[in-house]
Amino acid sequence: MSNIAAEFGIGDALNALGIKYNNKGSSTGSNNFGSGHTLASHSPVDGALIAKMDTTSKEDYEKVVSTATSAFKTWRTVPAPQRGEVVRQFGNKLRELKNPLGKLVSYEMGKSYQEGLGEVQEMIDICDFAVGLSRQLHGLTMHSERPGHRMYEQYHPLGVVGIISAFNFPVAVWAWNTALAWVCGDVCIWKPSEKTPLCGVACQNIAAGVLRDNDLPEGISCLVTGDYKVGEYMSQDSRIPLISATGSIRMGKIVAQAVAARLGKSLLELGGNNAIIVTPDADIKMTVIGAVFGAVGTCGQRCTSTRRLIIHESIYGKVKNAIVEAYNQLRIGNPLDENNHVGPLIDQDAVKPYLKALKQVVAEGGKIVVEGGVLEGTGYESGCYVKPAMAEAEANYEIVQQETFAPILYLLKYSGDLENALTIQNGVVQGLSSAIMTNNLREAEHFLSVRGSDCGIANVNIGTSGAEIGGAFGGEKETGGGRESGSDAWKIYMRRQTNTINYTTELPLAQGIKFNL
Repeated sequence: MSNIAAEFGIGDALNALGIKYNNKGSSTGSNNFGSGHTLASHSPVDGALIAKMDTTSKEDYEKVVSTATSAFKTWRTVPAPQRGEVVRQFGNKLRELKNPLGKLVSYEMGKSYQEGLGEVQEMIDICDFAVGLSRQLHGLTMHSERPGHRMYEQYHPLGVVGIISAFNFPVAVWAWNTALAWVCGDVCIWKPSEKTPLCGVACQNIAAGVLRDNDLPEGISCLVTGDYKVGEYMSQDSRIPLISATGSIRMGKIVAQAVAARLGKSLLELGGNNAIIVTPDADIKMTVIGAVFGAVGTCGQRCTSTRRLIIHESIYGKVKNAIVEAYNQLRIGNPLDENNHVGPLIDQDAVKPYLKALKQVVAEGGKIVVEGGVLEGTGYESGCYVKPAMAEAEANYEIVQQETFAPILYLLKYSGDLENALTIQNGVVQGLSSAIMTNNLREAEHFLSVRGSDCGIANVNIGTSGAEIGGAFGGEKETGGGRESGSDAWKIYMRRQTNTINYTTELPLAQGIKFNL
């Protein structure tokens, strides 16, 4: 066990979550989810091996799908409010295990401990939302054009829902999907990121315990582990009517094509190149807080991270200086230490595009205003710690048009009115989150209007990062167009059925057609 793992009680956290752990950081049989190759989980915090596990082979996968399909036949007949009761119990278990699960999220993924706790709280919140939803899975009643007929719509569960999640939110996004799918009567097969598999094991252990306590089939919640090949099994499997996938645009296009080829449904939440527009009427202090947290939170590895700051030329220098000053106060280090603001990138492979982007922005004519680089020395042995960087750039730079999953913020200047800023903001292929900082009511309303932001999320006087459970989460354009979490996002997990009942003794036919029978 590493010094950091011992100091912050990682072994105790893993044991509380049902993951066997020893001083060498190796797992034993209960962590195995198949007979495939061995997958090792290393912490980006200190580079230490946390555990090893066997992954899902093709033969294992077939057994999982069979188990899930069988469980669906039972689960779909359980009344929705009773399904909600199971989700309520799951939420309570998360409350009991919030600290150890938050600690595992922090250590395996690298986000701050407070962010790890916040992610578990999101799981709890979506459970609460789903419990209420379990009594509100409503349809519609319509008036029929035929006398003595009644028409209505109702929703039925789809069946098996496949969930492919990313490393940056290793537990919350799964819960967003699973809590809603469960109350809708679906069962779930989850492939967590191969970079954060133990978070998946922990959640599966919690869910399995709740299902056992209620004498329900454990196949209602299934876990498969491994690399992209397991995701391919799921995407190409016609027995899984819905695939919910979170990740890069490149990955999303591959999944979408595979699912579409079999006429399945996909829910995609992909990349974001999110911007904050700062107008002359902005509150500078609020702007700095929103921009800095949005750009450096989770070390820039959120799909909603702030990548671009679009500042009016009249206040450009003032805003730039304030943010540079804030960056100089950031503390980078062990994310389990609550004195630090920024933790590591997920692994050394993530460092490469970060360094490449900093070189490219300079090559294209940009200017670095806060130097980046990889940190070395005591506390940075994993090689995953980097400095949040800032560069002045132009909106049309190729690198600015891309999403670099790292803490790099581009400062862009605009002149004239808000239309010019919106042209810059909307001039990228991604369309997830956006924000405007202004105290001008007309600017705020314009930003939110049909002529304003083209993103799925548009905020006024808060940053781009984060979202509340009550609203539907997702984006437009190459972000995928899917919606998860709140509002009426539950409908994608169900199939719609239109019903007509004739309660007369006659059968009128369309267009007055008659049969003399």
